[in-house]
Amino acid sequence: MVQSLLNKLFGSKHDRDVKKINPIIEQVNQYSEEYQELSDEALTGKTEEFKKRLAEGEALDDLLPEAFAAVKEACRRLVGKRWDVAGIETEWDMVPYDVQLVGGVVLHQGKIAEMATGEGKTLVATLPLYLNALTGKGAHLVTVNDYLARRDAEWMGRIFITLGLTVGCIQNDMDPETRRKNYACDVTYGTNNEFGFDYLRDNMAVRVEDRVHRNFHYAIVDEVDSVLIDEARTPLIIAGPVAHQQDERYSEMRPLIERLHHRQMDVCTALVAEAEKLWETDEYEAGIKLLAVKRGAPKNKRYMKFIKEQGVKRVISRVEADFTRDKRMHEIDDLLYYALDERGNTIELTETGLNSLEPKEQEIFIIPDLGTEMVKLEEREDLSDVELAREKDQLSRLHSERSEKVHNVSQLLKAYTLFEKDNEYVVQDGKVMIVDEFTGRLMPGRRYSDGLHQAIEAKERVKIEGETQTLATITLQNYFRLYHKLGGMTGTAVTEAAEFFDIYKLDVTSIPTNKPVRRIDFDDVIYRTRREKYNAIIEEIARLNQAGRPVLVGTVSVEVSETLARMLTRKGIKHNVLNAKQHQSEAEIVQFAGRHGAVTIATNMAGRGTDIKLGQGVVKHHNCALIVEGDDVCPLLKELKCREDVPCGLQIIGTERHEARRIDRQLRGRSGRQGDPGASRFFLSLEDDLMRLFGSERMAMVMDKLGLKEGDVIEHPMITRSIERAQKKVEGQNFSIRKHLLEYDDVMNQQREVIYDRRAAALERENMKEEVLEMIDKVAEDLVDKHCPESATPSQWDTGALKLDVFKTLLVDLPFTAEEFESTSRYDLKEKIQEMARANHENKEKALGEQIMRQLEKFAILRVTDEHWREHLYEMDQLKQGIGLRAYGQRNPLIEFKKEAYSAFAELVQTIDREAISMIFRMQLSTPEVRIPRPQQHMLTEVHEAADRMGYRETPEEARKGGKKKPVKREEIKVGRNDPCPCGSGKKYKKCHGAGLS
Repeated sequence: MVQSLLNKLFGSKHDRDVKKINPIIEQVNQYSEEYQELSDEALTGKTEEFKKRLAEGEALDDLLPEAFAAVKEACRRLVGKRWDVAGIETEWDMVPYDVQLVGGVVLHQGKIAEMATGEGKTLVATLPLYLNALTGKGAHLVTVNDYLARRDAEWMGRIFITLGLTVGCIQNDMDPETRRKNYACDVTYGTNNEFGFDYLRDNMAVRVEDRVHRNFHYAIVDEVDSVLIDEARTPLIIAGPVAHQQDERYSEMRPLIERLHHRQMDVCTALVAEAEKLWETDEYEAGIKLLAVKRGAPKNKRYMKFIKEQGVKRVISRVEADFTRDKRMHEIDDLLYYALDERGNTIELTETGLNSLEPKEQEIFIIPDLGTEMVKLEEREDLSDVELAREKDQLSRLHSERSEKVHNVSQLLKAYTLFEKDNEYVVQDGKVMIVDEFTGRLMPGRRYSDGLHQAIEAKERVKIEGETQTLATITLQNYFRLYHKLGGMTGTAVTEAAEFFDIYKLDVTSIPTNKPVRRIDFDDVIYRTRREKYNAIIEEIARLNQAGRPVLVGTVSVEVSETLARMLTRKGIKHNVLNAKQHQSEAEIVQFAGRHGAVTIATNMAGRGTDIKLGQGVVKHHNCALIVEGDDVCPLLKELKCREDVPCGLQIIGTERHEARRIDRQLRGRSGRQGDPGASRFFLSLEDDLMRLFGSERMAMVMDKLGLKEGDVIEHPMITRSIERAQKKVEGQNFSIRKHLLEYDDVMNQQREVIYDRRAAALERENMKEEVLEMIDKVAEDLVDKHCPESATPSQWDTGALKLDVFKTLLVDLPFTAEEFESTSRYDLKEKIQEMARANHENKEKALGEQIMRQLEKFAILRVTDEHWREHLYEMDQLKQGIGLRAYGQRNPLIEFKKEAYSAFAELVQTIDREAISMIFRMQLSTPEVRIPRPQQHMLTEVHEAADRMGYRETPEEARKGGKKKPVKREEIKVGRNDPCPCGSGKKYKKCHGAGLS
């Protein structure tokens, strides 16, 4: 309330930001008038003039008014011209107006511009892109899908071409050479995934010419909330096939989980029946039974019907609070076969569930303690060394096999209980396809991580695809931090302003609309049940349809959209459905959604990239009286009671509140475009997920006190505010999760920067001799420190192991006797080994020639770095999964992760140096010229995987081409897995260049 009063007195922070920019806009408009006198050649020549002035020391801020004026004039000269945009001939009709110029300034300042739907964000981006591209370092526009990238590059690109700049566009199916040419352009359009994967591929390249990125100078992220928040938990990963697949285990374990699932459903149905009988005599005991059902099958239909009764939810909440306080929740869980936590998205097999299994099945869950069992084996005197090694090997295999099976069981339980078909995913053409919860679009080729996707495939009885292993990874959060300057634009950013600033140091400025918003957002209406809610929605649609109003119905899942579609069909109301199953016709459906009498059902509307323009007859007067502008105002305001029930424009009907307020705002923003009249209203029920998980008990109490019956509805501003508070609570939780994940990834990011810098140095420098000699000296020191510690006397040194290690690594045969070791200091020993190793290096260079030796050094460093970095990523994945358990020992998991990650990384760097030097000394050439092998691209998978182990894996080849893959023709001679590696390292192929290949 105080904040609201201060805003009225002094204006909001956004008002003040815009006020500071207004003088700049006046300058832009003055220059724009002057540029109208220029010829086309003179206008194009302004670009070279600006570049020259920048080279002479002028700042971009000094050039801003003139550069923006040049873009505005280019737009004015294009008006009326037509060209092909994504296959459709389009006529240009846009010239930036003042608030768009304000948005351009905000983007140039490295901030986020919040601009309402229909305000022309695509055009706004051209202003700062042109200005920042003048530096010659490139400017990137990041969109959410390939179609929008191509459309915007072809549509807006004509402005840049008119002004003498080049425009590129990155598409999924481009080869590296084409990508490089497009990145070399002044302005480049593309998707967040393509930019990120190109960065990772560049850091896996074995030749400088294989890299495509130039630098990270300036980027604008379109739909910035979708990219930097919704997808922030999902790191980009390039993965390769793992050597051992475990996919068949999901099929093996499916009957067991199905049996448990059916038993659980039977138990929960019986518990509800018992609770119904007990309710009249012992409410608390009935509450115990119902709490068990809530933890076992919260979507059980009989349970959901019973909790609508007066006072039921209140009793369940009291029982839950009592048992949680007394730490007796295990007593509730023992009534079930497994217990689940919907909020935490976790599931756990109970003692009852374990006891219900066959003895052989129970053995799966008895995982041996490796440490204890290994000690017992060591203490056994009846075992020979060979038998001891065999027993240890069997124990390790048993531990690994049972751990894997427990993991399979956990993922299958999640698949059966937490993931619903036609909600989180759909099945098409024998494949499980994920539905994006924010846009409702299918995500072809993407896969849930950590075996969850395989579990869902087993559940749906479709072909189970193979697992992969991480080769390179980066989160979108850390990728976009690479840019020197970053801007963003979206229709909804203010609600996430704190996160944008905390994570990315991005300020948010809300840009005023070009015309006043005439949309009225009515208060939410709340029903007891979904059935009542759906009936009310259908009645409302029928009423609006009869009046000729276009209606857009926003749903949160495919299932709800199809339910409403069936109800409308029975009612005889013509409609269109836009969801994950009809996404191909998306642009056409959205285009006609504003026509007279149109009814459109859409599964989420975020990031559609297409405006809904109103058709003829939808608006009753050109100057709506909801907000008066000018003299000729609509006279029907009182007659039609417009403020109580808006009679014009697009009507938005929300069928459920999303857990993020901005998703609801995006849906509402589809109405009221560019000053059009419109209205929005959300229809809710106590059975909705947000209401059920966050606060429906209080709402149920209100309904009970009011004595509301079936079909009655609650509508009040206080209720709407209460729901928004629940959404804020969820947003806060999600922010905490994302921030927590980023803290872990920051550890990996520091390590990634070190490895990628070392790798880039090896790739770019023609001569790595000095670095290699330094590595030789360092390896020699490390070997002496390892076997001859400073704290030990010479008689305690492990000289035998030192000799062996020095020979294996540096090919140096130490000519020291035991007596000579006794009389030699550690310093002299290091110097002697270094001297002999350097001599070996010099001799090999003389034998091979300087040029070949340089190539050999480069190949060895790159090869060993990639191999061990991949193994390190795998180890860090495993560490991250288990580190949370340290909290039980009163230790901070993040601090523990940092400690162990640092130790592992120090060891990694040491190992890379040692093995690279060893490879340089040992590698023999079979031909007079070294050929550095290029990575086998067909073996790699691009993955967009969730850091919380609930992410997606993306295979662009499958997404792009579909169907079966073509067989790969082998050009080289096949090498057996146990044959010596052709590189001459002396290792078996499977341990060297064949490592990680199945």
